Amino acid sequence: MAPRTILVSGAESAAATVAAATALHAAAAGRRTLLLAADDPHRALDVLLGTRLTAEPARYAERLDVARIDEQSTFRDALGALSGRLAPALALIGAEPLDPEELTPLPGTRPLALLRELRSADADVVVVAAPAPAELIATLALPEQLDRYLSRLLPEQRQAARALRPLLAAVAGVPMPADWLFEARATAQAALAEARAVVDAPGTTVRLAVDAETHRPEELRRIRAGLALYGHRLDAVVAHRALPADAVASPDPWLAGLAARERDRLAELAAELDVPLLTCRRPEVALEDIAAQLYAAGRPPAAPAPQPRIEDRLAEDGLLLWHLPLPGADRDELELVRRGDELVLGVGAYRRILLLPSALRRCTVSGAGLADGVLTLRFAPDPALWPRGLAQ
Repeated sequence: MAPRTILVSGAESAAATVAAATALHAAAAGRRTLLLAADDPHRALDVLLGTRLTAEPARYAERLDVARIDEQSTFRDALGALSGRLAPALALIGAEPLDPEELTPLPGTRPLALLRELRSADADVVVVAAPAPAELIATLALPEQLDRYLSRLLPEQRQAARALRPLLAAVAGVPMPADWLFEARATAQAALAEARAVVDAPGTTVRLAVDAETHRPEELRRIRAGLALYGHRLDAVVAHRALPADAVASPDPWLAGLAARERDRLAELAAELDVPLLTCRRPEVALEDIAAQLYAAGRPPAAPAPQPRIEDRLAEDGLLLWHLPLPGADRDELELVRRGDELVLGVGAYRRILLLPSALRRCTVSGAGLADGVLTLRFAPDPALWPRGLAQ
């Protein structure tokens, strides 16, 4: 059976509760499960589970191990791998290398630590108390972005020229990069490929925990659009700490009115979503009971993210249409720039560079439109580039 990775994001306490309940449910269903704290600075998971999580997975219940990402270890390992290469340069300028004990993680270490743990996790189900949505989206996009930077800075053809390095250096009059730089690129690219394999796997999904009373629909739409931009989607939304269902019949008019308004907001939210809306209600109960509330109807399926597709309308309109799923996107927050064979697509605070399919590279953009959560770009064949006799 293919591994399943569930990244639970949202407010810290809500994400921790939902992640713990989800992991317990998966373990109770007979699957080897790892619960991983990736963004839990105040150790909410430790309090929920009544145990102190460490970087070493520890058995919490039958078929359930729990652990915490160790950013410090990740940073030390990364710097340690470079220390031998950097030593000559540091000696040249009279600098002393840092001792391992004085190293502290730098900004950006946590996403790399999470990706490393996802690559190495050994379980049937990995449930992650993940970073807040904005940071999680950036983390999921990181392998693709870093791979692009590597390809631009150290392209394959430059690696192929290593054997000619002395000759090229003599001709160019400048030193060529050392072999270790190419070796580091190959190692980094292999690690990024492994991370992308996990991030893009059909069994990897995001589950969002929102506060039933204070969630904002526009914020949820931006999160959905940001995930969709990078080819991901939610598998469910969890309304955390909802009022009891019978509160609408309370003799207290204030409580009854509050419960009725919350019920209507959740009904509107459920109608807008194309994924299940799960609910866990007050008062706070044991994690096993929360799991029963959430998954009484079964676990949300790991539905594949919708993929871009090309529609051929050359015969009818002389156009090729490129459909890009962007549920939740707002027309006013879209940014589109054609850059050679690439499309720079921005959705609010997020931006992705997409390589155009080969057929569209021989076309010019003639327009775009957003409807029903799908961005459609219209491409007209460029007579100078399109095969003769095929352009309409």
